[in-house]
Amino acid sequence: MSMASHVEPLIVGRVINDVLDLFVPTVAMSVRFGTKDLTNGCQIRPLVAANAPDIHIVGRANDLFTLVMTDPDAPSPSEPSMRECLHWLVVNIPGGGDPSQGEEVVPYMSPRPPLGIHRYVMVLYQQRSRMVAPVPTASGVDAARARFSTRAFADRHEMGLPVAAMYFNAQREPASRRRHY
Repeated sequence: MSMASHVEPLIVGRVINDVLDLFVPTVAMSVRFGTKDLTNGCQIRPLVAANAPDIHIVGRANDLFTLVMTDPDAPSPSEPSMRECLHWLVVNIPGGGDPSQGEEVVPYMSPRPPLGIHRYVMVLYQQRSRMVAPVPTASGVDAARARFSTRAFADRHEMGLPVAAMYFNAQREPASRRRHY
Protein backbone atom coordinates (compact mmCIF):
# COMPACT_ATOMS: atom_id res chain seq x y z
CA MET A 1 0.00 0.00 0.00
CA SER A 2 1.53 3.31 -1.04
CA MET A 3 1.99 6.11 1.45
CA ALA A 4 -0.03 8.40 -0.83
CA SER A 5 -3.10 6.20 -0.35
CA HIS A 6 -2.99 7.20 3.34
CA VAL A 7 -3.80 10.79 2.34
CA GLU A 8 -7.11 10.07 0.61
CA PRO A 9 -9.19 9.42 3.76
CA LEU A 10 -7.67 12.59 5.28
CA ILE A 11 -8.97 14.56 2.30
CA VAL A 12 -12.38 12.87 2.37
CA GLY A 13 -12.64 13.45 6.13
CA ARG A 14 -11.66 17.12 5.61
CA VAL A 15 -8.69 16.74 7.97
CA ILE A 16 -6.71 18.15 5.05
CA ASN A 17 -8.11 21.67 4.91
CA ASP A 18 -9.63 21.99 8.41
CA VAL A 19 -6.44 21.03 10.27
CA LEU A 20 -3.60 20.39 7.84
CA ASP A 21 -2.34 21.37 4.42
CA LEU A 22 -1.92 18.67 1.79
CA PHE A 23 1.17 16.54 2.47
CA VAL A 24 2.60 13.18 1.48
CA PRO A 25 3.14 10.80 4.45
CA THR A 26 6.74 9.62 4.66
CA VAL A 27 6.80 7.88 8.05
CA ALA A 28 4.77 4.86 9.10
CA MET A 29 2.85 5.32 12.34
CA SER A 30 0.60 2.70 13.91
CA VAL A 31 -2.00 3.61 16.51
CA ARG A 32 -3.98 1.20 18.67
CA PHE A 33 -6.46 1.60 21.49
CA GLY A 34 -6.28 -1.60 23.53
CA THR A 35 -6.79 -4.33 20.95
CA LYS A 36 -8.28 -2.04 18.29
CA ASP A 37 -5.99 -0.92 15.49
CA LEU A 38 -6.81 2.53 14.21
CA THR A 39 -7.71 3.04 10.58
CA ASN A 40 -8.48 6.49 9.22
CA GLY A 41 -12.07 7.53 9.82
CA CYS A 42 -12.95 4.56 12.00
CA GLN A 43 -15.38 4.94 14.89
CA ILE A 44 -13.95 4.59 18.41
CA ARG A 45 -16.11 4.62 21.52
CA PRO A 46 -14.94 7.29 24.00
CA LEU A 47 -14.64 4.58 26.66
CA VAL A 48 -12.20 2.62 24.46
CA ALA A 49 -10.12 5.80 24.07
CA ALA A 50 -10.17 6.60 27.81
CA ASN A 51 -6.42 5.99 27.99
CA ALA A 52 -3.74 7.19 25.58
CA PRO A 53 -3.29 4.86 22.60
CA ASP A 54 -0.21 2.74 21.94
CA ILE A 55 1.62 4.41 19.09
CA HIS A 56 4.64 3.10 17.25
CA ILE A 57 6.67 5.34 14.99
CA VAL A 58 9.00 3.84 12.41
CA GLY A 59 12.31 5.66 12.11
CA ARG A 60 15.93 5.78 13.13
CA ALA A 61 16.66 6.16 16.83
CA ASN A 62 18.30 9.56 16.30
CA ASP A 63 15.21 10.93 14.52
CA LEU A 64 12.96 13.03 16.76
CA PHE A 65 9.22 13.48 16.36
CA THR A 66 6.40 15.59 17.74
CA LEU A 67 2.89 14.19 18.14
CA VAL A 68 -0.12 16.51 18.23
CA MET A 69 -3.69 15.30 18.85
CA THR A 70 -6.59 17.71 18.44
CA ASP A 71 -10.36 17.84 18.07
CA PRO A 72 -11.23 20.26 15.23
CA ASP A 73 -14.97 19.82 15.89
CA ALA A 74 -15.23 21.40 19.35
CA PRO A 75 -17.78 22.04 20.71
CA SER A 76 -19.86 20.71 17.78
CA PRO A 77 -19.11 19.83 14.15
CA SER A 78 -21.70 22.28 12.85
CA GLU A 79 -20.32 25.14 14.98
CA PRO A 80 -16.64 24.42 15.67
CA SER A 81 -16.05 27.73 17.46
CA MET A 82 -13.39 26.15 19.72
CA ARG A 83 -11.41 24.65 16.84
CA GLU A 84 -8.99 23.07 17.63
CA CYS A 85 -9.11 21.59 21.11
CA LEU A 86 -5.69 20.16 22.03
CA HIS A 87 -5.91 16.65 23.49
CA TRP A 88 -2.25 15.64 23.59
CA LEU A 89 1.18 17.08 22.80
CA VAL A 90 4.42 15.12 23.04
CA VAL A 91 7.82 16.26 21.75
CA ASN A 92 11.25 14.62 21.33
CA ILE A 93 9.87 11.13 20.58
CA PRO A 94 12.70 8.94 19.24
CA GLY A 95 12.26 7.17 15.93
CA GLY A 96 11.40 3.48 16.35
CA GLY A 97 9.83 4.42 19.66
CA ASP A 98 6.58 5.60 21.18
CA PRO A 99 5.29 8.73 22.95
CA SER A 100 6.17 7.39 26.41
CA GLN A 101 9.83 7.87 25.43
CA GLY A 102 9.27 11.51 24.50
CA GLU A 103 8.45 14.52 26.65
CA GLU A 104 4.78 15.11 27.33
CA VAL A 105 4.01 18.83 27.13
CA VAL A 106 0.22 18.54 27.42
CA PRO A 107 -1.11 15.30 28.97
CA TYR A 108 -3.51 13.03 27.10
CA MET A 109 -7.17 13.93 27.47
CA SER A 110 -9.72 11.36 26.30
CA PRO A 111 -12.41 12.24 23.75
CA ARG A 112 -15.45 13.90 25.32
CA PRO A 113 -17.65 14.87 22.39
CA PRO A 114 -20.65 16.80 23.78
CA LEU A 115 -22.58 16.91 20.51
CA GLY A 116 -22.39 15.17 17.14
CA ILE A 117 -19.58 13.09 15.68
CA HIS A 118 -16.15 14.57 16.38
CA ARG A 119 -12.92 13.90 14.53
CA TYR A 120 -9.81 13.32 16.64
CA VAL A 121 -6.68 13.97 14.61
CA MET A 122 -3.18 12.70 15.43
CA VAL A 123 -0.42 14.43 13.52
CA LEU A 124 3.24 13.49 13.48
CA TYR A 125 6.01 15.96 12.64
CA GLN A 126 9.70 15.23 12.26
CA GLN A 127 11.76 17.68 14.29
CA ARG A 128 14.92 19.30 12.94
CA SER A 129 16.50 19.22 16.38
CA ARG A 130 15.70 18.48 20.01
CA MET A 131 13.05 20.80 21.37
CA VAL A 132 13.17 22.43 24.75
CA ALA A 133 9.77 21.32 25.98
CA PRO A 134 7.88 24.18 27.58
CA VAL A 135 6.57 23.28 31.01
CA PRO A 136 3.02 24.61 31.22
CA THR A 137 1.62 25.46 34.61
CA ALA A 138 -1.58 23.65 35.64
CA SER A 139 -3.68 26.65 34.61
CA GLY A 140 -1.55 26.97 31.49
CA VAL A 141 -2.47 23.47 30.32
CA ASP A 142 -6.17 24.28 30.14
CA ALA A 143 -5.41 27.54 28.37
CA ALA A 144 -3.13 25.69 25.95
CA ARG A 145 -5.90 23.24 25.02
CA ALA A 146 -8.41 25.85 23.82
CA ARG A 147 -8.28 27.12 20.21
CA PHE A 148 -4.96 25.44 19.50
CA SER A 149 -3.75 25.56 15.90
CA THR A 150 -1.74 22.60 14.64
CA ARG A 151 -0.57 24.64 11.62
CA ALA A 152 0.54 27.61 13.74
CA PHE A 153 2.35 25.32 16.18
CA ALA A 154 4.24 23.64 13.31
CA ASP A 155 5.10 27.04 11.80
CA ARG A 156 6.30 28.45 15.10
CA HIS A 157 8.66 25.51 15.58
CA GLU A 158 9.69 25.35 11.90
CA MET A 159 8.57 21.75 11.49
CA GLY A 160 7.40 21.94 7.91
CA LEU A 161 4.67 19.58 6.74
CA PRO A 162 3.58 16.53 8.75
CA VAL A 163 5.20 13.16 8.05
CA ALA A 164 2.13 11.15 9.15
CA ALA A 165 -1.44 11.72 10.31
CA MET A 166 -4.41 9.59 11.32
CA TYR A 167 -7.86 10.38 12.62
CA PHE A 168 -10.81 8.62 14.21
CA ASN A 169 -14.40 9.57 14.90
CA ALA A 170 -16.12 9.47 18.27
CA GLN A 171 -19.51 10.50 19.53
CA ARG A 172 -21.09 10.75 22.93
CA GLU A 173 -22.42 7.41 24.10
CA PRO A 174 -26.20 7.35 24.46
CA ALA A 175 -27.38 7.61 28.08
CA SER A 176 -29.13 4.24 27.78
CA ARG A 177 -25.72 2.60 27.44
CA ARG A 178 -24.34 4.18 30.59
CA ARG A 179 -24.61 2.21 33.77
CA HIS A 180 -26.90 3.50 36.48
CA TYR A 181 -25.77 2.70 39.99
